[in-house]
Amino acid sequence: QVQPVESGGGLVQAGGSLRLSCAASGSIFSANAMGWFRQAPGKQREWVAWISRGGTTNYANSVKVRFTISRDDAKTTVYLQMNSLKPDDTAVYYCNTWPSYRMSWGQGTQVTVSS
Repeated sequence: QVQPVESGGGLVQAGGSLRLSCAASGSIFSANAMGWFRQAPGKQREWVAWISRGGTTNYANSVKVRFTISRDDAKTTVYLQMNSLKPDDTAVYYCNTWPSYRMSWGQGTQVTVSS
């Protein structure tokens, strides 16, 4: 089973920034749109943002303007720049292909935002 590898999470104060990275298999990465997802304690996993192969992006309303998704095809890596973080952004963040999940879910990266 192919799994992505997420990294870059951590503990940050409200208003701070983090940049998440997700490295994925080359063949899967180059053939698919990629998305970021998150799961907060006691809640279902939710979609955060996606980016197409051509660079078109879309964001959940809760993160629009604050988060930016990007991809580096040469590195088969997708990024999530998170600014103006809020305590509600606390969650484990995952990446996968979009809209179909063609990879097994990775371990994710924990983001904790303190107030």
